[in-house]
Amino acid sequence: MAQCVQSVQELIPDSFVPCVAALCSDEAERLTRLNHLSFAELLKPFSRLTSEVHMRDPNNQLHIIKNLKIAVSNIITQPPQPGAIRKLLNDVVSGSQPAEGLVANVITAGDYDLNISATTPWFESYRETFLQSMPASDHEFLNHYLACMLVASSSEAEPVEQFSKLSQEQHRIQHNSDYSYPKWFIPNTLKYYVLLHDVSAGDEQRAESIYEEMKQKYGTQGCYLLKINSRTSNRASDEQIPDPWSQYLQKNSIQNQESYEDGPCTITSNKNSDSNLLSLDGLDNEVKDGLPNNFRAHPLQLDSSSDASNSIDGPDHVKSASSLHETKKANTGIIHGACLTLTDHDRIRQFIQEFTFRGLLPHIEKTIRQLNDQLISRKGLSRSLFSATKKWFSGSKVPEKSINELKNTSGLLYPPEAPELQIRKMADLCFLVQHYDLAYSCYHTAKKDFLNDQAMLYAAGALEMAAVSAFLQPGAPRPYPAHYMDTAIQTYRDICKNMVLAERCVLLSAEILKSQSKYSEAAALLIRLTSEDSDLRSALLLEQAAHCFINMKSPMVRKYAFHMILAGHRFSKAGQKKHALRCYCQAMQVYKGKGWSLAEDHINFTIGRQSYTLRQLDNAVSAFRHILINESKQSAAQQGAFLREYLYVYKNVSQLSPDGPLPQLPLPYINSSATRVFFGHDRRPADGEKQAATHVSLDQEYDSESSQQWRELEEQVVAVVNRGVVPSNFYPTQYCLSSYSDNSRFPLAVVEEPITVEVAFRNPLKVPLLLTDLSLLWKFQPKDTSGKDNEEVKELVTGEPKMIGTEVISEFLINSEESKVARLKLFPHHIGELHILGVVYNLGTIQGCMTVDGIGSLPGCHTGKHSLSMSVRGRQDLEIQGPRLNNTKEEKTSIKYGPDRRLDPIITEEMPLLEVFFIHFPTGLLCGEIRKAYVEFVNVSKSPLTGLKVVSKRPEFFTFGGNTAVLTPLSPSASENCSAYKTVATDSTAVCTALISSASSVDFGIGIGSQPEVIPVPLPDTVLLPGASVQLPMWLRGPDEEGVHEINFLFYYESVKKQPKIRHRILRHTAVICTSRSLNVRATVCRSNSLEDEEGRGGNMLVFVDVENTNTSEAGVKEFHIVQVSSSSKHWKFQKSVNLSENKDAKLASREKGKFCFKAIRCKEKEVATQSSEKYTFADIIFGNEQIISSASPCADFFYRSLSSELKKPQAQPSVHTEKQSLEDAVRLIQKCSEVDLNIVVLWKAYVVEDSKQLILEGQHHVILRTIGKEAFSCPQKQEPPEMELLKFFRPENTTVPLRPSVEQLSNLIKTSLHYPESFNHPFHQKSLCLVPVTLLLSNCSKADVDVIVDLRHKTTSPEALEIHGSFTWLGQTQYKLQLKSQEIHSLQLKACFVHTGVYNLGTPRVFAKLSDQVTVFETSQQNSMPALIIINNV
Repeated sequence: MAQCVQSVQELIPDSFVPCVAALCSDEAERLTRLNHLSFAELLKPFSRLTSEVHMRDPNNQLHIIKNLKIAVSNIITQPPQPGAIRKLLNDVVSGSQPAEGLVANVITAGDYDLNISATTPWFESYRETFLQSMPASDHEFLNHYLACMLVASSSEAEPVEQFSKLSQEQHRIQHNSDYSYPKWFIPNTLKYYVLLHDVSAGDEQRAESIYEEMKQKYGTQGCYLLKINSRTSNRASDEQIPDPWSQYLQKNSIQNQESYEDGPCTITSNKNSDSNLLSLDGLDNEVKDGLPNNFRAHPLQLDSSSDASNSIDGPDHVKSASSLHETKKANTGIIHGACLTLTDHDRIRQFIQEFTFRGLLPHIEKTIRQLNDQLISRKGLSRSLFSATKKWFSGSKVPEKSINELKNTSGLLYPPEAPELQIRKMADLCFLVQHYDLAYSCYHTAKKDFLNDQAMLYAAGALEMAAVSAFLQPGAPRPYPAHYMDTAIQTYRDICKNMVLAERCVLLSAEILKSQSKYSEAAALLIRLTSEDSDLRSALLLEQAAHCFINMKSPMVRKYAFHMILAGHRFSKAGQKKHALRCYCQAMQVYKGKGWSLAEDHINFTIGRQSYTLRQLDNAVSAFRHILINESKQSAAQQGAFLREYLYVYKNVSQLSPDGPLPQLPLPYINSSATRVFFGHDRRPADGEKQAATHVSLDQEYDSESSQQWRELEEQVVAVVNRGVVPSNFYPTQYCLSSYSDNSRFPLAVVEEPITVEVAFRNPLKVPLLLTDLSLLWKFQPKDTSGKDNEEVKELVTGEPKMIGTEVISEFLINSEESKVARLKLFPHHIGELHILGVVYNLGTIQGCMTVDGIGSLPGCHTGKHSLSMSVRGRQDLEIQGPRLNNTKEEKTSIKYGPDRRLDPIITEEMPLLEVFFIHFPTGLLCGEIRKAYVEFVNVSKSPLTGLKVVSKRPEFFTFGGNTAVLTPLSPSASENCSAYKTVATDSTAVCTALISSASSVDFGIGIGSQPEVIPVPLPDTVLLPGASVQLPMWLRGPDEEGVHEINFLFYYESVKKQPKIRHRILRHTAVICTSRSLNVRATVCRSNSLEDEEGRGGNMLVFVDVENTNTSEAGVKEFHIVQVSSSSKHWKFQKSVNLSENKDAKLASREKGKFCFKAIRCKEKEVATQSSEKYTFADIIFGNEQIISSASPCADFFYRSLSSELKKPQAQPSVHTEKQSLEDAVRLIQKCSEVDLNIVVLWKAYVVEDSKQLILEGQHHVILRTIGKEAFSCPQKQEPPEMELLKFFRPENTTVPLRPSVEQLSNLIKTSLHYPESFNHPFHQKSLCLVPVTLLLSNCSKADVDVIVDLRHKTTSPEALEIHGSFTWLGQTQYKLQLKSQEIHSLQLKACFVHTGVYNLGTPRVFAKLSDQVTVFETSQQNSMPALIIINNV
């Protein structure tokens, strides 16, 4: 139980005090009424004695009584109505609320920290009022009248006669059978005569003489002169007299029921007198709260069937809120005791002392003695009861029968003079004067007698008081007999069906148990008496039980909370809304955040409802908000109900302050960090063959890899524009800001271009939410052109503002548990700073919950796709937390977050805006296929743009044509055949010879040091004016690898008028091309054995080209025609085709392979370009009937693009010559001998059948030949994964391998060739030796001088080798030493000598070579490419 102001030792004596009746004449009543008090009320503050009093017990022992209090009340001849008592108790409880500034106790139990009010004043008030208002009953005498004060005024004509009348009236009330109420203790009631004298108005001498007369008649002990009203109430009071009455009168006690009408005899209860009991602080029950289950009538209203005089809640008594408040004000304005001075207060106090000392206590003492004597004489006992106590209780006990065995004899009544009742009377008298030992012994005796007679009501009463007396006995000779109380409670409740007496038992016993710290037993007792018959009692007892649980040694927190909920529920049923709310709030502390979501929902829902009923609308909103924002486990129907309640309450709140700030709504959830902001217009859809650039849109998923690629592309183009350096203030353009982008800077938006904000909503409920009139909330600070700031804050946009246009989504439905994004737009019309604050919308739900439960939607008040049941206007803010900082040491050790400025764009001045459209852009190509498309550039802004460039990581994929393309018109034949190439018809006689042309790579944008990825777009006049559009041709070539290719284009452009904030703008496009296999070209180059060409210069080469059709016909390709093979090189050119086949038509069906052989010769000196001029010679060998000019666009473009990756490689820098350096140079020279820079372009046509129409596709493949004898491919070869190697755990010795050229490279240093007759006839019978002249040609392939040694001796390594060589010998010099200048050809005349006929291999000379300026390095034998066979015939 909660802490109480009084201890139990003070509480019980104060609850059972001697009762005294007061009977006043009209004149006496008038005198007290001058102070707005009745006579009984006048005495109330002074009814406790200030000093100890003594009396003697029947054994003549002195007994001390401390803090004695008496209760004086006006005589009421009708017992109080139960309904009236119930209403009174209800009002007492509702009138007592926790103090506003009350500091709650903080109780820490386990991991709970609870704020709990330690005291419960409403319970104490209830208990006090309950005990005081108990009606007197026949089975006990504690609240029967012991004495009666007869009060008359000194101003009456015949005061003594008036006293006689009053005395007769009292006698009539007590002894006439018409009056069963009030109850009197003994027939011989003490009468005490009080003469009231008004000091300010009355005659003092007359009063004194009357008093003397009274003393003569009634004795000095039986009368008193009380002087009051020492001042007049209308006189302005100089001194402020305290008002001790207010605290008593507020409690509205039941004794105030009498009316104050004329005549002393009209004491019968007036029918309307109960209206005095109306609560002044009750709840305003007339307020229509719009929630179900509320009590329209007072919870204590009596049944309408009961007698009208009993009804205290008739309709005429229910006052409206305003009249109640007026009454309250009127009552509080009354000053009690206005005519009394402090002297009068002392006189009243003195009067009570005198009455008690001289009248009441002697009367009680005498009565106890009489009762004691009667009992002794009747029972025939030799000793007084008092001395016999010991014997009775130490002797043998009669076993008490169990309560169930006893017959229901609660109806048994004793006559008033029955000896059993006399014992009870004596016990009660002893109890009232605090003589607990004697009281206990009497109660105990009476209890036995009653049980023997089976008078259960009497027995229960005796048991109850015996238990209390035993507890209160000084020195505690015996433990508190709790089982007495249990039996008494059970008897009252189950047998006597008297809940009022049972409740009194529980209240007393629980208080006693609490004082002994037996909280568990107290709680059990309190809970046992909760029942359906009284909600208020049950609520108060449950609350006290809860306090018992929390006050235990080890607090039981959850039990506390559970019983608080039960108490709150009962308070609610009893109409005590404030107390109900308080209980639920206290219990909430325990359930909150512990994952008991259903319990939390229930509590919050109830708190919301109670708060709403009490018009605490903010609390109600907060509670309902909690139900909705926690992850609710409720059913859909329940959630729907919660939501509707919430909206209803919210609507009421917003109606109270319609002009106030918009409230924050809890639903739907907004994932602020997922908010994305997009600057710019939405992408246009594809229009027929026109396809808009993909650019950036909110539909694209963020990909860190691709965003890094775009950033690199932009850096590349910015670097080119800024002469190769990226400026320090460069910041990559971001069109879409999200949680992945860098949002540390204020983003820049362009005026008149929309800003789209994507807000991520999530509906956590199982019911759909409908948001209407959804728009963004923003604040804008315009910038003047003069540069001054003038703050203009627009919170809510109404109408179309001049500064910022706002898009409104009229309906946005989020289904149950759905996540959905809304895209909201703003249209800035002015430069300045924009701050997007949040979203504003009407939150509602759908009538009939759509398809959730199949109920059709009701006709709503909302016209739209969905029928809206109810909605409230509110807002939610978008607050985005920036990234956590982790750079400095301080940031790493603390938690700091950087700014996120994606919602704070700066609106800048107008910029050009480019739109790009691709026309006839293919989605599928063959590898190497060339296709012509068109690109349209449109300037959709109001300012001109310039400096248009495009950058791509795959420049080999497309070209706008070189500089020559613009100058040369397309040939007529090309346009006829719709070819992408520039062609010229050829004469069919020029079969296999090459047609020569040349072009510089600079013309095609490829040169040393240039960025081939950055391509300027050839706009006419380099400027695109506002609204203008330009179409340019664009050739595409399918990538060499098959599969799906994503090719990124980044278009860069600038404004003609330079902007300080935005230097440039970009537009992105991602093309997706699917390529399928076409041809695979492999080529090798080797030295021709014929050393001289037509001009007599050395260095012819043969080029072998293998073309394989790898297409598997899935694209409907029938066959490929090789129409032309071209060479392109700075130093070499094709001379002719050496294919033997006369069939000119080179067709390849699926999986067929063709082989071509071409002769290549060095270019003439005038054709050979210097390194810087970048001039390439193109030679075309045609297999068709028209020549494709390979040095023009687009053929040359794609050729140069494929070369560009090679050209990008850095050139070797010349360095200081050390010995090692010269060695490296030598190696390089030797390597150069085997290098060629011959590039082959194979042009083809493919015949495709598609939809029964034949199409001709064309394309080209490139092979770059770098090394003699090494095979080169048109498409990159797949690398075989290396085999797994064993791990080596030792460190390899760091041995530098000396730089030596490989054998293969050295073999290309000197080229040898033997010239001899294929067969030689010799008459061996004439001449036995056959001599054949042989010429050995030596050609220096390098650009340095070479020393050569020719050794003609046979190298006999093995007998097999000898057999192969045959037996022939070289005649003459066996070794020659020569020096060959750069690229010189030298011939040696040799003679071979044969002795037999046969086939001989002349390839035996061994040639050694070394560079002249080297010492002794790199001698090696030259490898002959093929055996030189000669046939010797005999003739």
